[in-house]
Amino acid sequence: MVGLYEIGLILLSREEIPNLRNAADVLMRQALEMFGVIGYYGSGFVFIVGLLIVYLVQKHSWTETEIRGNYFMFMLIESFMWSWVLYAFMMIIQTPFLMSPTTRIVIQQVVLSIGAGIYEEFVFRVLLITGFMSVLSFVFQWETTLRRAGAVIGAAVMFSLFHFIGGFGENPNLPLFIIRFMAGLFLGALYTFRGFGITACAHAMYDLILVTQTFTGES
Repeated sequence: MVGLYEIGLILLSREEIPNLRNAADVLMRQALEMFGVIGYYGSGFVFIVGLLIVYLVQKHSWTETEIRGNYFMFMLIESFMWSWVLYAFMMIIQTPFLMSPTTRIVIQQVVLSIGAGIYEEFVFRVLLITGFMSVLSFVFQWETTLRRAGAVIGAAVMFSLFHFIGGFGENPNLPLFIIRFMAGLFLGALYTFRGFGITACAHAMYDLILVTQTFTGES
């Protein structure tokens, strides 16, 4: 997914890239700018470097790990199933809307969908849920189930709020906040039980379902 996202950015012009804004993009770019990392490709570069560091650190233990290629196919199938469950869940609350339709060009929407799956899940599920759980454990000493639930709720609130931040953020809207909050709860629960890979793929596939419907005129 990271490779597809970066290739998608390369295929776009510098004038098109600023339109690809999502909540995680705003947060990560602002954080990186504090350390002097500025540019449209900064977040992707840092993410790839992070992956390489993790690979090098864990490489010595991979000789004892059996990698099964068929699991990858099962993960894709499961993610696809969860994306439709999320779609059905969003339909129950009257709208399947989750991604920001900032552009009508197909490749931009596809890149935006993949980027949302990677970076929004990394920031708002991996980092925030883990961070909230650590704080709740250290400060309030809650039991595992309670602090996990509190972390999912807290991350869902932040996930929804950050969609209203930045130059390409949406205007404050309570119904839209609630919709994204509910989506954040769903994705947070999915991350808790199934992990980052499944959640990131399911989020990206869900957005791609909406892209397909947008450009085929389906509702």
